[in-house]
Amino acid sequence: MSTLTRGGLVPAKLINLATQEEILCMFNPADYSISKQNTYEKRNIIGKDVPEMTFQQGGSVSLTLKLHFDTADTASDVRSVTNKLLKLMMIDPSTQNAATGKSSPPAVAFSWGRVYFRAVVTSMTQRFTLFKEDGTPLRCVVDITMEQQDEDPALTTQVQGTTSSGTQRAPSSGGGNTEQTTQGDRIDHVSQRGTGSSNNYRSVAENNNIDNPLRLQNGQTLKVK
Repeated sequence: MSTLTRGGLVPAKLINLATQEEILCMFNPADYSISKQNTYEKRNIIGKDVPEMTFQQGGSVSLTLKLHFDTADTASDVRSVTNKLLKLMMIDPSTQNAATGKSSPPAVAFSWGRVYFRAVVTSMTQRFTLFKEDGTPLRCVVDITMEQQDEDPALTTQVQGTTSSGTQRAPSSGGGNTEQTTQGDRIDHVSQRGTGSSNNYRSVAENNNIDNPLRLQNGQTLKVK
């Protein structure tokens, strides 16, 4: 797979920390969620409106994201990519404990730009949405939840992401008022290149009267400012 996403951006990736295999995302996620839940014991106090809260234990940090994979342009089976993700939930024989004989799925990391999250995959759903005439799947949406495994910092920041050539990839801002789409582009990719932030995708969609931001035409010229 290319070292850049379909939109030409440095891709997010999932890393199997047991094998160091990297699974690059074809399309960077439009967003992701970080959550953490702590447990408190509540003790009612006579004469007070609220109970006394006593800390019991901290919960793990969780990361949830949605990934899109599409091989329609090559008509190849999209499972050649998504099965690598599914493997992250399978037991890895190399993790076998010599004393108990038990094994576990590998630890993983989600890396994207300055974000690096080390955890285990606790939930994954793969939804196939496009097929060839013989039933071969070409498009897949993957929902993943990862959860912190140990007390070491699970969520850290790194230096700004770089391209495969080692140079920093900066968003194209100020260089014009339009952007031309490429094969597989999403509206957030265009927004990142044209405005410097993928968060401006709604205004880009409105400026171009786009109803479905996931279905852009290849070579389409869009107004970004």
